[in-house]
Amino acid sequence: MIYITGDMHGSDGVKTRLNSHNFPEQKEMTKNDYVIVLGDWGVHWKNNYPSGKICLEDKAAVPGQAGEVAEERNTLDWLEGKNFTTLFIDGNHECFPRLNSYPIVNFCNGAAHQIRPSIYHLMRGETFLINGKWFFAFGGASSHDIQDGIIDPVNYKDKSSLNQAINRWNRERKMFRVKNLSWWEEEMPTKEEMENGIKNLEVLNNKVDYIISHTAPASIIDILGSGLYKVDNFERYLENIKINAEYKNWFFGHMHDNRRINDKDYLLYEQIIRIV
Repeated sequence: MIYITGDMHGSDGVKTRLNSHNFPEQKEMTKNDYVIVLGDWGVHWKNNYPSGKICLEDKAAVPGQAGEVAEERNTLDWLEGKNFTTLFIDGNHECFPRLNSYPIVNFCNGAAHQIRPSIYHLMRGETFLINGKWFFAFGGASSHDIQDGIIDPVNYKDKSSLNQAINRWNRERKMFRVKNLSWWEEEMPTKEEMENGIKNLEVLNNKVDYIISHTAPASIIDILGSGLYKVDNFERYLENIKINAEYKNWFFGHMHDNRRINDKDYLLYEQIIRIV
C-alpha cells in the first residue's frame, strides 16, 4: 500500500494527520507500506546553529541527529513507531542545512536522506522503485510569504537590533522571513539538481508511474491562479517535464487545497489518498 498526502508544517501537523484516529488505515499497514508527504514537512525547522553550519561534536553518533531538539526527536521517534514507512520531499519551509546533514543512502534505487530506519527524505530529481512503481521526486519551491522582503541578520549589529527590526515588521503586518532562521535560499533547486532530474528520467526513457513535487508545473499554476500567479523558472522546468514525460499521475502540494485538476494531476493538502 502507498498513501500520499500534502503539507504537514511541523510536528503538530504530523501528529494530527497521521494519528490512528485520523488515519485508521494504518492499522492494516506494515513497514513495507508507505506514506508520502508532498513537501513542507517542517519537522526540521529550528536552526540551532546561527552560523548556518552543522556541528556534530559530541552531540550525536548519527549525522543529522545532532541538531534535533526535544520536540523534533519526539515526533520522529513517534513516527518511527508507526506501522508504515514515511517518505517525504522537501518544500520551501524546511531548515535545509539540517535536513541535508543526514546521511545519504540508496533507497529503492534512488538517493535519499535517512532520518530514521523507516523515515526518508527523497532527494530532488531522483527516481525510486517503490512497491513495483516508479516515482520521480522533486521537492522545493519559492516562498509566497516574502513579498515585503527577507531580513538578513548579518545586516544588524546584534541580536537586540535584529529583534527590533523583526518586531517592527510584524507590527507593520509585513510578509517576510528571516534568512537562515525562517527562510533558506536552498528552497529553490540548483541547476545541478534540475540537470540530475532530466538525466534520471532519461534513464527510464522519460516514463514513470507517478511524479511527486511540492509546487506544480507552470500550466497548472496558471489554472490555479487564473493567470494571476507569477510563474518561476522552476515551475517552467516542471512544465517541460510534464510535456515530455509519460506518467500516470502527478501529485503536488504547496497551495493548501485539495483539488483534482484533471484526470492525471492532483493538488493535495489534508487529504490522505491511497494510490497503490
